[in-house]
Amino acid sequence: QVQLVESGGGSVQAGGSLRLSCVASRHTYGYCMAWFRQVPGKEREGVATIYTGDVGTNYADFVKGRFTTSQDNAKNTLYLQMNSLKAEDTAMYYCAAGLRRSWECRREAGDFNYWGQGTQVIVSS
Repeated sequence: QVQLVESGGGSVQAGGSLRLSCVASRHTYGYCMAWFRQVPGKEREGVATIYTGDVGTNYADFVKGRFTTSQDNAKNTLYLQMNSLKAEDTAMYYCAAGLRRSWECRREAGDFNYWGQGTQVIVSS
């Protein structure tokens, strides 16, 4: 079992930055960690993945060059640094963990067993 708690959401103007954090209740070695986002009426979409213990990351095209995910394994914490925010980035952001092999670390919601409660990001134009 892994409990995940996100924080760091808020309201920001377009062009601004936010950093989201996701604290896990235990170490996540062997887990694919991910950020997803969802707006009402739409499916949850994958934003970024990182495999604990690996340096590889993967990003959705719509955030490449603007968002960066990273981990502090000593703190069991996942981060999402969001720069150059746009109004269309407004969403509830979730972190997720899935026990996968590194090459199976994908931005597919069905691959993840554990989810946080979400943190709201609002970007005003």
